[in-house]
Amino acid sequence: MPASPPSDGELRAGLEAALAETGHPPPARIARRPFEYRTSFPIEALDVTLPDGTELRMLFKQLGWDTLDGLTRAAKPEFLHDPLREPTVYSSLLEHAQLGTPRFFGSVPERSWLFVELVDGVELYQVGDLGLWQETARWLARMHERFAPDVDRHRAAGRLLDYDHAYYRRWIDRARGFADAYEDATERQQTLAWLAERYDSAIEELTALPTTVIHGELYASNVLVDARGNAPRICPVDWELAAVGPGLVDLAALVSGGWSDEDRQAIVSAYGDVPGRDLGLCRLHLAVQWLGWAPAEWKPPEGHRHDWLREAVQLAEALDL
Repeated sequence: MPASPPSDGELRAGLEAALAETGHPPPARIARRPFEYRTSFPIEALDVTLPDGTELRMLFKQLGWDTLDGLTRAAKPEFLHDPLREPTVYSSLLEHAQLGTPRFFGSVPERSWLFVELVDGVELYQVGDLGLWQETARWLARMHERFAPDVDRHRAAGRLLDYDHAYYRRWIDRARGFADAYEDATERQQTLAWLAERYDSAIEELTALPTTVIHGELYASNVLVDARGNAPRICPVDWELAAVGPGLVDLAALVSGGWSDEDRQAIVSAYGDVPGRDLGLCRLHLAVQWLGWAPAEWKPPEGHRHDWLREAVQLAEALDL
C-alpha cells in the first residue's frame, strides 16, 4: 500500500518550511484539493493565501518511492529514482534560467516534497496548431543553448542522470530480459539480439554527440502551453528524469508519434539545423528505452502505446547500423 497523504497539519508545517526557503512568510490560509492530472507520483493543487492577501496557486508533489501504488512501482525503473532530483533542478537550474518553467515555491527534502506553481495551460498533445509545436522546439533550443556551456557544473548541482555508455546499454539489456514473458518470446529474443548488435554501434555515436541539460521526457504530455498572451508560454513540467545528454533526445521525444514527414521536419527545423543521422540515433535510443522500460504485463500510457520494437528495427536499418 502506498503511504497515506499527509494531514492538514503536516502539510502546513512542510509548506511553511518550504516557503521560508524561498523568502515567503507563513501562509494565512491553505485550501487543498485533488489535482485532475497527475504523474506517477501523488499531486495535489493548493490555493495559498499569504498574510498580505497575495494568492499563490501551486502544486504539491510527493516524490517518495513509498507514495507509489504497487502497479506504478512495478512499472517505474527504480534505478532512475532520486526524490531530490526534481526539487534540485528547480532550485539550482530552472529558477535562475528565466525560461518560463513553473515558479519554485520550495521543497521539504526529508519528506521528498516539492511545491511549484500551478500553471494555467493546455497539454501540448491537445494542441492542433503546428505553430505552437514549432514554438516549443524553439524554446527547447534556447534551453539547451543556455545550459550547454556549464554542463559539468549543472550535472553535479542538479543531481542529473548521465547518458553515458552504461546508461544506454542498460536499456537494451533490460529489453532482452523482459522478452521471455511475451507470447512471441523466441521471435522477440531473436529480433532483440539482432538489434543489440547494432545498438552497440549506435551507443558509440550517441556518446560522441554534444551534451547539455535535457528534460529527459519531453513528450507532448509533459509540456503545458499558455497561448493567451501576445507570446505563448511554453512550460515543460515533470523534471524527474532531467539529465546530461544529447539535446536531440528531447527533440526526438517531442516529434515522436504519428507525424507526417513534412510536419515532423517543420518542427525539427524550428529547433535548428539538425543532422538527420543524429536525430535518428536519438529516436532509436527512445525506442529502445521504451522496450526496456517495464515488464511485459505493464501497459504504457495511451499516448505512448506504440510498436517500439518495429520502430527500433526500422530506425536501425535506416541508419545502416
